[in-house]
Amino acid sequence: MTTVVFENVRLIDPASGMDQPGRLLVQDGRIAGTDKPGAEGRPEGATLIDGQGAVLCPGLVDMRVEIGEPGYEYRETIASATRAASAGGITTIAVLPTCKPAIDNPALVRMLRTRGEETGAVTILPYGALTKGCEGKELAEIGLLHEAGAVAFTDGNRAIDPSRLMRLALAYASGFKAMVVQHPEDPSLAGSGCATSGALATRLGLAGIPTAAESIMIARDIRLAELTGGRLHFAHVSTGEGLELIRQAKARGLNVTCDTAPPYFDLNENAIGDFRTYAKFSPPLRSEEDRLAVCAGLADGTIDAIASDHHPRDADDKRLPFAQAATGGTGMVTLLGVTLARVHDGTLSLPQALGLLTYRPAALLGVEAGTLDVGSMADLCLFAPEQSWLVTAGKLPGRAQNTPFDHRPLEGRVLGTWKAGHRVYEADAA
Repeated sequence: MTTVVFENVRLIDPASGMDQPGRLLVQDGRIAGTDKPGAEGRPEGATLIDGQGAVLCPGLVDMRVEIGEPGYEYRETIASATRAASAGGITTIAVLPTCKPAIDNPALVRMLRTRGEETGAVTILPYGALTKGCEGKELAEIGLLHEAGAVAFTDGNRAIDPSRLMRLALAYASGFKAMVVQHPEDPSLAGSGCATSGALATRLGLAGIPTAAESIMIARDIRLAELTGGRLHFAHVSTGEGLELIRQAKARGLNVTCDTAPPYFDLNENAIGDFRTYAKFSPPLRSEEDRLAVCAGLADGTIDAIASDHHPRDADDKRLPFAQAATGGTGMVTLLGVTLARVHDGTLSLPQALGLLTYRPAALLGVEAGTLDVGSMADLCLFAPEQSWLVTAGKLPGRAQNTPFDHRPLEGRVLGTWKAGHRVYEADAA
């Protein structure tokens, strides 16, 4: 029996409401119990971890990650993504199906789950492609993919455009109680745009995407969810108007949820000034008004989870004129630190923020993770919420370095990550 005791830590488990100093006992990879400070006794032969007052919480659950493997290994591999996840305190990742080939085959679902187990450091939960090849033309074999272990269904950053196809997807997926995840952007309105419509895009000479492209798609799909009784989730919601529609749908009792990502509550459209392609996203960065609306949505519970929206890109994908450069940024290593910025400015409490990163995404995905309950797997993150570090592109764990937060000082440093009680990451000495 292997035993690990974490002492002198602040235990935070948002799922149960626990927030107290104390210690935590791990035996054979599972949580065996918690004690308050001063408790006597320690199992013989136990490994002691002195947290020195740091926060010990469940390992983070990142519900939106793209990796390069299979097909785009030059961007990132499972091994390099695992290093990035562990350095970010993340122990579970839900992987988008937009690899090559797309995850529209049950064998690929099983392969990715197995590859995650082989890392010993991260659980990989594959999304199934909603349409064959993620091409938005014909439904994929949702039933077979679900049976193989797909946790939900999406075409990643490709919106399902035809209303009839989306209706069929919601209706069919509901037979398996499966979640359909939509990229909320009307393709015909977005067109070839690459920045949010407005004064900045005009000044830079960039084709604009109106914010209505998001809200129109959200309004349509909410109506389709109501029509079919399907379970609908909107990814990376970025506008106040879109969030208000979701807020109203929830008030009507519809099975509608959403997430957002750090760029949409920490950056605004000014970050693309000087044609900075590392800040080019889909959806694009929005106005300061929309950023504040996203912060409000986090605080009032309209937003159900925060995902990294990790999209690794090769340097050559980004070193292009802004309109031609690829969208997306890395996000796993900076997920916790950028989220904690909303704790430091008073938008969220620390338990609120950690809930959005742990048990709430786990509940959306229907997996047992994100908790410190006795008997649960000892997937853990130890971090110092006040300790600062500097984001430096080129020196981040993992292969991809296309971070929009380059040169950004963050408060909140991951000190260690454990998967099933085994340490998989240890921070360098400060």
